[in-house]
Amino acid sequence: MQSVRSFFLTLSGITFVAIIALFTASITIALAGILSVMLLARALTVSLRMKPVPVRAKARDERMRVWNDGRGTIIDM
Repeated sequence: MQSVRSFFLTLSGITFVAIIALFTASITIALAGILSVMLLARALTVSLRMKPVPVRAKARDERMRVWNDGRGTIIDM
């Protein structure tokens, strides 16, 4: 009777460890799948993002204006 009880206790322990290992593996695979989908979506959105058009301001006056208003020197470029 003792050996049968020991056998079933060992079998239940091994079964429990196997179930926990399968659960951990399935969670790991699910997280890896979610992360890979997010990485793919980010790569696609970065490549599809429109690039900004460069804006060039035209200079109205080439000279620099400098004046003092009494509180400090002002330089207008």
